[in-house]
Amino acid sequence: MTMTSSRVRYMRLLVFFDLPVETAAQRKAYRLFRKHLIKDGFLMLQESVYVKLVVNDGAAGATIMRLRKTRPSEGLIQVLKITEKQFATMDYITGNREAYDEVDTMEEFVVL
Repeated sequence: MTMTSSRVRYMRLLVFFDLPVETAAQRKAYRLFRKHLIKDGFLMLQESVYVKLVVNDGAAGATIMRLRKTRPSEGLIQVLKITEKQFATMDYITGNREAYDEVDTMEEFVVL
C-alpha cells in the first residue's frame, strides 16, 4: 500500500499573539479569540502562546484559515509551523517540563 499526500506527518502550530486590552471592546475581542483557540484544539503553552498538534500540512493550512477568519481587527497574531521532531527538541531554560506533559503527548490524540 502506498502513502498518498494525505499521509500523517505530525506538526505543531504555535500561535503568538499580542492583542490590545485597553477598552471593553478590545477585551471582548481578546476573550473571543482565546475561546476560539481553545475550541479549535489549541493548548496554552504560556500566556499569549498557544500550540496545536495537527496531522499534516493540509490540516495546518485549514487551521490557519480558521484563525484568519476569527482574528480580531487589532493586534498582532503570528503562526509558526514546526515539525513534531523540532517541537520535541524544545529546551526548557526555567520551569518544569513535566508540568506541561499534556502538550507533548499524543496519548489521546484521535485522527478523524
